[in-house]
Order: sequence, then C-alpha cells, then structure tokens
Amino acid sequence: MVYDDSPEFHPDLRLARFLPRTSATRGNRRIFRAIARIGNGTPPKGGDLADLGDGVTVRVQRPAGASADDGVRRPAVLHMHGGGLIIGSATQGDSLCRQLADELGAVAASVNYRMPPEHPYPTPLDDCYRALQWLAAQPDVDPTRIAVIGESAGGHLAAAVALLARDRGEIALAGQVLSYPMLDDRTDESAAADPRMLRLWNGRSNRLGWGMYLGVSAARAHREGPAATPLDAATLELAVPARRGDLSALPPTWIGVGTLDLFHDEDVEYARRLTATGVECELHIVPGAYHGFDVAEAKAEVSRDFLRRQIEALRGMLGVR
Repeated sequence: MVYDDSPEFHPDLRLARFLPRTSATRGNRRIFRAIARIGNGTPPKGGDLADLGDGVTVRVQRPAGASADDGVRRPAVLHMHGGGLIIGSATQGDSLCRQLADELGAVAASVNYRMPPEHPYPTPLDDCYRALQWLAAQPDVDPTRIAVIGESAGGHLAAAVALLARDRGEIALAGQVLSYPMLDDRTDESAAADPRMLRLWNGRSNRLGWGMYLGVSAARAHREGPAATPLDAATLELAVPARRGDLSALPPTWIGVGTLDLFHDEDVEYARRLTATGVECELHIVPGAYHGFDVAEAKAEVSRDFLRRQIEALRGMLGVR
C-alpha cells in the first residue's frame, strides 16, 4: 500500500510515502519478538557476549586490538535498543557499537533487556542499570567517562537510566544521547503535527507499548493503554521520564527528533525542561523526518548527518580528541 505523499517529508527521505504508519501492533509483536531472538546468543563479530544472568546479556565491542585486560582505561558507551518497549533486541546496536568503538576508541556495549508484558516496569530499567554497573566495573573502562545512548524506547531507557544513576549516586554519567526518545506515556495521536504523516510509530502502538510497560495486560493495553496502569502516582513518576518533577543534575544531553515524529513535542519539551534546570542540552530537530527515519533510510544524507551529530556529541561528552 502506498500512503499519501507530501512535500513535508524531508527530500532525502524518499521511502517515506511507502512506509506504514506504524510497526509493532498487538497482532504482530510476537512475530517480531521471535525474529529479534535470532542471533541474540551469538557474540557480535569481533566482540564478546556477556551473560548477566536472568536472560540479560550485553553485546560488547572494543577498539581493534584492544582487550579487557590490556591495562588501558577507555571511555565507554552503553546502548539501549528501540522497539516501543515491546520488540527489538540488542543486535540492533551491533553496527553502531562497532562504529563507536572504532571512531571513539570506546568500549561500546548494547544490553538485551527483558520486555513486557512478561517483564513490565521496573524490570527493563533494572536490567539496563545492571548493565551499566557491569560496564563501569570492567577493567578497561574509565567509570568517570561513560555515556548512555538509545533510540525511541531505547532513548526512554537511556533517559531513565540517567535519572536512576543520578538518584543513586553510584555512577556519574558523562552524557546521554537520545534519538527521538519515547518519554511520555500521555502522548497520543493528537500530539502529531499531522497524523496522516506518521510513519513506523503511531498513537495506537504507543498506547500498547506504554501500557504493557506500565503493567497493563496486552489485551487491556490495546483497548485502554497506559491509563489502565496499576502503578500509583509516585511509582509512575519514577517509571516515566517526562513525569519526573526534578530533572536537575543530569549529565550533558543531546536529543534529536524529526518534525513528523509522534514524539516531537514531548522531546522538545523535555529538552526545554532540562535547559531550564541548568542541564547542558543540545536539541537537533530534523525538518520532515519521521520516526526511525535514520534506520529505515540509513544511507540518506540526512540520516548520515543525524548519526554524525550523535557521535560528535559523544566525542565531547567523553573527552575524546
């Protein structure tokens, strides 16, 4: 099916009009989950696979010729994959982590966290934080130079990990890089500039993902969304970054989002709030870009530029020359 074309799409994004308005649904999420499991048990090419127990693994890549016991302390990046909190796997981060290891001389790792509805909040967040603790304890990692990065739902978890690290005071992150992060469970289709222009993630899928993450059964999440959560207000604030009242004392932040992304408004607002509290925050808005554009059309120049900006942001955060 071909959807309405529009001059509002970025000219580099030539596939936009052919793409569906969403990806993960109640009907297909199990299929996507099964596909995502392929390769999870195999280390990334040239890298390692660390087993943290309970089904949580970390895919680790190091600069060429480097090893964990070579006596060198390096910066590190922890990646959290996207997928609306209900699909996807850490293998999605293999290419990015390889590039970060090569270009930044960093230990780059992607965590395969457990997902709802089998594992609702706080399990996915706890898994990611446990991966951060593991990474900080590696003999070749400088624990004062660790950044987190994630796209979409991974951006949500990266932001949540940064908040948890601040709250616990155990690890002082050097930065967070959030690509079109999923930050607010209250966002629905009305948040879109033009709902007809949404691609790869829409309001219905957003309600499903957030609902299951916040403890709602798959059936109820499909019908009622996150409003049916059994979590109380205090717990809900801890679970949802945009609901946090205090965003101060967070590390330097980079946020990127397109104007045709369902998350545009919530991401802009999060950046505004960070800046207002004194957190160093760079906001990059891509005109005419839809959700996940850089993955769907990775070779487009606008997507290449989006990735370059993230790497340069990390370079500054980690003090890499």
